[in-house]
Amino acid sequence: MLLERVDSPEDLKALSLRELEQLAAEIRQTILDIIVGKTGGHFASNLGSVELAIALHYVFNSPEDKIVWDVGHQAYPHKLITGRRDRFHTIRQPGGLSGFLQREESPHDHFGAGHASTSISAALGMAVAGRLKGERFHTVAVIGDGALTGGMAYEALNNAGSLQVPLIVVLNDNEMSIAPNVGALPKYLSRIRTDERYTQAKIEVERLLHRMPQGDWLLELGKRMKDGLKEVVYHTMIWEELGFTYVGPVDGHNLRDLIETLQQVREIDGPVFVHAVTVKGKGYEPAENDPFKHHAASIKIPGAPPSPPKYQDVFGETLTALAREDERIVAITAAMPDGTGLLPFAKEHPKRFFDVGIAEQHAVTFAAGLATQGLRPVAAIYSTFLQRAFDQVVHDVCIQKLPVVLAMDRAGFAGEDGRTHHGLFDIAYLRCLPNMVLMAPKDENELRHMLKTAILYEDGPIALRYPRGAGVGVPLTGEPHPLPIGRGEVLREGDDITIVALGTMVLPAERAADILAEQGIHATVINARFVKPLDEELILSSAQRTGHLLTVEEAMLAGGFGSAVLELLAREGLRLPVTTLGVPDRIFDHAPQGVLRKQAGLDAETIAARAAALLGARPADVPVAGGGA
Repeated sequence: MLLERVDSPEDLKALSLRELEQLAAEIRQTILDIIVGKTGGHFASNLGSVELAIALHYVFNSPEDKIVWDVGHQAYPHKLITGRRDRFHTIRQPGGLSGFLQREESPHDHFGAGHASTSISAALGMAVAGRLKGERFHTVAVIGDGALTGGMAYEALNNAGSLQVPLIVVLNDNEMSIAPNVGALPKYLSRIRTDERYTQAKIEVERLLHRMPQGDWLLELGKRMKDGLKEVVYHTMIWEELGFTYVGPVDGHNLRDLIETLQQVREIDGPVFVHAVTVKGKGYEPAENDPFKHHAASIKIPGAPPSPPKYQDVFGETLTALAREDERIVAITAAMPDGTGLLPFAKEHPKRFFDVGIAEQHAVTFAAGLATQGLRPVAAIYSTFLQRAFDQVVHDVCIQKLPVVLAMDRAGFAGEDGRTHHGLFDIAYLRCLPNMVLMAPKDENELRHMLKTAILYEDGPIALRYPRGAGVGVPLTGEPHPLPIGRGEVLREGDDITIVALGTMVLPAERAADILAEQGIHATVINARFVKPLDEELILSSAQRTGHLLTVEEAMLAGGFGSAVLELLAREGLRLPVTTLGVPDRIFDHAPQGVLRKQAGLDAETIAARAAALLGARPADVPVAGGGA
């Protein structure tokens, strides 16, 4: 295989065009074999970016030239040709390659990215830094897979056009797979427009017209005719008006055309926008026919028992059912209709469903606007992505005390998606906000009741956080009903220690209580349900009765649920032994959720050991690497 001879981008330059095309086929097959057959991971968009990755590394000289990929959904081919071929089978596995881009993983990963729409800003920063330092290198931002729907990308484009530094933005447009093949005329016009002789001729003609009688009028007429033709043929007015030279569209699977285009734009001194048209899922017919379904591949273990329903599906089905009875309910997602479980809602209530694209800031303020008119907007956004809309949550929702429901999927450890996707910070950044109510269900059935609670709550914003993946397997009993705001529940009673658990940690806390019972230690276990407002009376009375208190949460300890309990004890002047368990102050990489929870000290055995240590029993058994304080 040719791929076995490619250990760095430099090895591409010795290959012929025919060999590069063979290499593209081998890369595509490798992605199929590994992602579909072994590891799972992002899939269709990577199949569509193979030729683009080869052409970029053939024309430019990474790492001296900076190639910045948006997110990592489209960067697996890039990984394969930048020295990570031998480790590609470890992608998204514990201790293996990241499914996204990481600067410490390779010198060719110039910017770490897990959230979309960042590539142009980062690449522009690199280009400006090169100019300030007097260094000469090319900078390329590769954006696609929906990332151009994010407002940050347009902020960067606007800034880049005004700075006029050399910057190449490549749009990997995989939303046009049904468009006809790129014809000869666009390619011919692109070649002319990137030719230095054309640019110089245009300048000379403008100078000549300025000297002629009525020359300004002729110049303006010519400009309008040119702009009109450009709008009809290219739809490029926005890029040109932002100060970019537009090139394209170019066939993103034609290596000869891609290489020629990139070689031409490499010589332009200023910002350039290259429009490459690709097919998402290229080379794998099922993914080409349904790129949405094949955006990512998951591995199914033969003979494995069926899993309980996923939290996201329970959420989506419950919201769909509630919307049948309440016409005020509106659902909003930021480019994640499937991941948030909202496809059934979209099908049954299409006029009340809004996918706003990768635009979390807009999603939250849009929801706020809907709420001002008496509707009940539910913004279903991954916890990690809601971070991008923090200012909007503060200013547009909380300060105005608007009844917006924030449904935070993927709260806690996100598993194989890794460091940029763990939803570990939402408690800390929402708990501090006035007027906010924050809750977390212990299981998928309680999620239904919390969603009903959120819909009926009218006194301001309310947020619920729930994990990625399958529920715990409890039956979905009865109709959803509202829960009393700020009230927890006692799951079992004991006189030795109180364990107050939140969300996903309730079941491990109950298991820990079983372990403690075998040692003769009897624990009270409380399902907190609410982070804000706390069930202060329940927590204080139980803590005073047992004399020892342990809190456990799947979120950052700093500013989290345990911090809220400690603040309560301090305010009430209650002094007693307390341990708070949560995620310690470090970055966690990708691994299965169970592995990550154990690493953070959030498994039943560690919870039991820490509780025993708090009571002065068996301290030698307490792991020192857990996430406690």
